[in-house]
Amino acid sequence: MSDRIFSHRDLIVYQKSFAAGKRIFELSKTFPREELYSLTDQIRRSARSVSANLAEAWRKRRYVKHFCSTLNTAEAEAAETQVWLDYASAHGYLDQQTADAANAFYDEILKMIVAMIAAPEKWCVGNAVKRGGREGDKESGREGDKERGGRSGVKEEDTDYSVDQAPMIDQHALLSLSPPLLVSLSDDVSLSSKGEDQRDA
Repeated sequence: MSDRIFSHRDLIVYQKSFAAGKRIFELSKTFPREELYSLTDQIRRSARSVSANLAEAWRKRRYVKHFCSTLNTAEAEAAETQVWLDYASAHGYLDQQTADAANAFYDEILKMIVAMIAAPEKWCVGNAVKRGGREGDKESGREGDKERGGRSGVKEEDTDYSVDQAPMIDQHALLSLSPPLLVSLSDDVSLSSKGEDQRDA
């Protein structure tokens, strides 16, 4: 089933990364005080950076290379979060089951990000799509350089943004259902089941 995507908040991968960031914050509250300005700060920052970069990438969809580059940053931040989860588990701050569940959830987020990078033409809008994706960006760059006397840069085009530019995409086809991950320590509803309930509503 395809959904019309009007903003980054409609992206399933954004919703998952945002919920995961909230969960990481809850988990990090149990870390020892001496980790406050190291592991605690690092894992919170990288976890939140995933959803922030996804939102930024969504607003760069007119330029395929910028879109993919920002998604690469989101991918790297998700992988970094997994590293900090490994350290938290190794030091005994998290039990192995919790760390494995969180890592598995980030694996699903990474799958979705990589799938978006692999097929940017499905997500990008305007002249970026008309020019044929990455090759189009190269042509646009060469034309812009000529107009500016050889200086490199990006030419702003297609400034109108309309509902017609909101893509219709089957996001569920990007990956299988993610493993459950609680939003907070007191929640009984997993992210996967919660997301399904919202879509059914």
